[in-house]
Amino acid sequence: MTRYIGLDVHATTCTLAVVGPSGRRLGTQVVETNGAALIAAVQATPGPRHLCMEEGTQSAWLYEVLNPVLAELVVTQQTRSVPGNKNDKLDAYGLATGLLKDTLPRRVFKAPRRYAKLRTLAHTYTHISRDLARCKNRLKSLFLSRGIHAVGKSVYGPTRQQWIEQLPVSCRDAARLLYAQLDAGKELKADAREQMVRESHKHKISHILETCPGLAEVRVAQLIPTVITPHRFRTSRQYWSYCGFGIVMRTSSDWVRGKKGFERRDVHGHRGLSQQSNRTLKGIYKSAVTTVLQNPEHPLSLHYERLLEGGTKPPNAKLTIARKIAALSLSMWRHEERYDVDRNTQR
Repeated sequence: MTRYIGLDVHATTCTLAVVGPSGRRLGTQVVETNGAALIAAVQATPGPRHLCMEEGTQSAWLYEVLNPVLAELVVTQQTRSVPGNKNDKLDAYGLATGLLKDTLPRRVFKAPRRYAKLRTLAHTYTHISRDLARCKNRLKSLFLSRGIHAVGKSVYGPTRQQWIEQLPVSCRDAARLLYAQLDAGKELKADAREQMVRESHKHKISHILETCPGLAEVRVAQLIPTVITPHRFRTSRQYWSYCGFGIVMRTSSDWVRGKKGFERRDVHGHRGLSQQSNRTLKGIYKSAVTTVLQNPEHPLSLHYERLLEGGTKPPNAKLTIARKIAALSLSMWRHEERYDVDRNTQR
């Protein structure tokens, strides 16, 4: 008989709850967060086993460990907190019941063994880049706290000693430490970029995607382990929503009573972009648009100018270009075809 299992994962322990096909609660147990212990606990449950757990730091590892012994493994992402009492047992039962009734808020795609090394290097490069940006902000904040407006990039360059001398003696040692952190961060970022790009170029698809407008080697190296496969998305619209470029319309009080009964009223809805999206992909394609628009002779840049001349606002025009680049990269990946300027200009 089929069993539905909810797994509430924590750093040292996991709570495992089992529900039958009728929804009856069959029991819970606490298991150590250990691969062998979790496999033994799952295999002790008879019948075809369907397991659900939440997205988290250890979800990829647990997916890789538990998937071979399960009929189905679902990773979900909670979009909002559930009102009422909360504890590990209730959370595990909630996951199992949601899997049984198919009421899970959002399912997360998992393929932990594909592009595993590239994914780790891309995450590391992103974290180092963010740390480097924070170091620069702290440095400028130090100058600003003493009334010195350090505008531009010159504060990071060879003239840094002149900037340090503008600070009082009590702040100069702190500035030197931040400069040392900045120099070390730049070296680490360059090393992380080199390793990430080298690993990316081991895959054939990276050389194809690098021909897409705005997508250079760094963005492609981050794009590949994030998407994993283009066949996840049936159409470009689904991919746009995943990237945060899906249009969402919100209206209220749509119907009014007319002569022939209820009629739809002409109301102006609020337009916006989908909030549940992948931030990495959204940042990749937004920066790709900026790169493309720096070349005024590029066909996409000319299309952007035509949109502006037609009355489209600049943010909406950039959104159109970003959606086009996203659709191009998805199609190129799916068909393994390089970017053809003449072919895409004719369209």
